[in-house]
Amino acid sequence: MISYPDALDLLLAESRQLESERVTVDTAAGRILAADIVSPMSLPGFDNAAMDGYALRAPRETIAAGATYAIAAMHAAGDGAEGYPDAECCEIATGARMPAGFDTVVPVERCERSGGIVRFTIDERRGQNVRAAGSDIEAGSLALGIGRRIDAAAIMLLAALGIETIDVARRPRVAIITTGSELHPVGPLPPGGIHDSNGPFLAASLVRWGAELLFRRRVPDIGDAFHEAVRDALQAGADLIVTTGAVSAGRFDFVPSALASLGATTLFHKVAMRPGKPLLAARFDRGTMVVSLPGNPIAVAVGYRFFVAPVLRAMAGLGAERSQRVRMSESVGMREGMHHFALGQRVSDVDGLEAIRLMQAQAAYRIVPFTQADVWLSAADAFGDTTDAWPLDPADAP
Repeated sequence: MISYPDALDLLLAESRQLESERVTVDTAAGRILAADIVSPMSLPGFDNAAMDGYALRAPRETIAAGATYAIAAMHAAGDGAEGYPDAECCEIATGARMPAGFDTVVPVERCERSGGIVRFTIDERRGQNVRAAGSDIEAGSLALGIGRRIDAAAIMLLAALGIETIDVARRPRVAIITTGSELHPVGPLPPGGIHDSNGPFLAASLVRWGAELLFRRRVPDIGDAFHEAVRDALQAGADLIVTTGAVSAGRFDFVPSALASLGATTLFHKVAMRPGKPLLAARFDRGTMVVSLPGNPIAVAVGYRFFVAPVLRAMAGLGAERSQRVRMSESVGMREGMHHFALGQRVSDVDGLEAIRLMQAQAAYRIVPFTQADVWLSAADAFGDTTDAWPLDPADAP
């Protein structure tokens, strides 16, 4: 039986980075950058007014209260770089380009206007209320780094920079196969039947990551349906096949022998971890990876979070995810010689400081604690005073 760190190292050593593709910014949400984005321009692109008011050429560091100026024109947002060489003041709108030689904006709330003359009611400072060109980002500087997941904020910046297309990692093509004659879709159940929860969970998780889901298929414990599903996934060009169930050592645990008969090379089978010990990983010669998870739902969640997700990161060209060290509300001993994964919940101690509490009544078959948890925890042997914490969903990890 292999250790968790060794199993993960072996799995990642066999995982290959996918090629990049070019997409439009409008379709890039959720994608992962495959190359740095260097800013093609400065933001702001020109000095502009930070608020509505009056722009002027300040004659000194302080413009005294009571000073008056003749208003030469109205300068609106979108107007060009017109200058007013014979004027000292103009009305200006928020975002309007500062006229050549003008360096200060006095907000309208601190002005009194009478016809074509404006009077300032308090002392004002030279240079105030002007957004300088490049004060957000300068041309030639790094805008977004490789490996960044494109979110709404990134799209806002890309659009402001006038960037239309970007290079992103290709979406991994993934097939899901859930095994078990007892599994059924939603609806009335026959005696001994259960609803398939692993398939929908994996599909939702993979879609949120940004994978291209080839298909999700339930197969019984007998017959050739599993073989056919794997062949269909290979024919469809799957980068990764994720299976659940039939991976232990029971009479109906056929997945290890079935994969071998289909030509897959087993990388490891059984990991010193809880939950999810029977987990298997394999690889086909053409490069398709297989991660076969046990059938209990939380073992599936652990397998996805700590085996499938690292493979997806490697395929996207991302480095290893780093955990966050957190303070536990209490230490909890665990079986030695195993790597343990558990669900944690944020709590406040007597001083109001945040700590993490191990969720109560956890078991591989219990789903409700998963819906109430805040973080995943991992530890070898015991959850001590501090331990490693991970976001529940790997799509939220930096």
